[in-house]
Amino acid sequence: MQHFKTLSSYLDYLGLPRPEHPMLSVFNSKGDGYLPCPRESSPSITNDCYSISFKKYVDGDLNYGRTNYDFTNGALIFIAPRQVLQWDNSVVFEKKGFSINFHEDFLKGTELAQQIKKYGFFSYSVNEALHLSPKEEKQLELIVENIEIEYQNNQDSFSKEIIISQLDTLLKYANRFYERQFLNRKELSNDLLEQFNQHLTEYFESGQLQEKGIPSIENIADQLSVSQRYLSDTLKKETGKTTTEHLQLHLIDEAKNILLQPNKSISEVAYELGFEYPPYFSRLFKKKEGISPSEYREKYKLN
Repeated sequence: MQHFKTLSSYLDYLGLPRPEHPMLSVFNSKGDGYLPCPRESSPSITNDCYSISFKKYVDGDLNYGRTNYDFTNGALIFIAPRQVLQWDNSVVFEKKGFSINFHEDFLKGTELAQQIKKYGFFSYSVNEALHLSPKEEKQLELIVENIEIEYQNNQDSFSKEIIISQLDTLLKYANRFYERQFLNRKELSNDLLEQFNQHLTEYFESGQLQEKGIPSIENIADQLSVSQRYLSDTLKKETGKTTTEHLQLHLIDEAKNILLQPNKSISEVAYELGFEYPPYFSRLFKKKEGISPSEYREKYKLN
C-alpha cells in the first residue's frame, strides 16, 4: 500500500497541478478544468490529507454494504487522513464539481483541528456519500467560491484564518445536511438494525460464541459491510443504544436461557458465553438486570 505524506505528492499521484499553498488546494470546476477523478485502476493508497469533494455520479454501480445508492442528486464525499482509498474504473463522475484537499497540519493550532474529528461523516468510506438537494448544492457552492477567491488571491496574514472560518462553516452545513439524510433514511437504518440482530442470533445459534468468544464490534461491522462508526451512529439514532449495549443485551438474553438449565455453575455459564473472567459476567448481568445470575436462577428456576 502506498502512502503520501504531503499534499503535493498526493496531487501528483492523481495527475493534478501542484497546489498554490503547500497544505491546501481548491478545485472548483464548472465542467472543464481539473477535478480529482477515479483512475482506470488504482492500488490501495493512504495519505495525510482531508478531502471534501462534490461530484456528480455518471455511470457504474457504487454500493454501500448491501445497498445500492441513489446518485440522482450530487454526492458530497468526505475522506479523512489515513483512510484506505481505492478507485474502481466502473465508477464514473462528471468533472463538474469541487474538491478541497488540505493537509491535517493546516489545521494545527485552530479550534477546527479538534472539531473536525467529531464529525462522523469523516469516518465513513467514500461510498457513504452525502446527497444534496439543488438548494443545498447552491449553499455549499457559495462557500467554496469564497474559499477559492481567498486561495487564489495573494495570501496574507489573514488568509488562513478566513479560509479556516469558511471551512468551519462548510462543515457545519454538511453536518446539518447529514442529520437530514439520517432522518430520511429510516428504511435503511431499520434494515441495518434487522441485519445486526440477525447476525448476532446466527452467531449464537451456530455455536460460534463458544468457539470464538464474544464477537468484536469491528468484526460485526465488517460482516455487515459498514464502518464501526456508521453502525454505532445508526443504532444509536434508531434505538438510543450503542452497538456495545445491543451486544450486551443479546448476551444477557442468552445467559437467561442457559442459567435456567440445571447442573451448570455460574462460571460455566460465563465461559459458555465467551467471558474469560466469570466475575465480569456477573457484574454485567447485575448491572443490566438488577439482580445477580444466581438470584435470577433462584427466582425463575423451573420446578
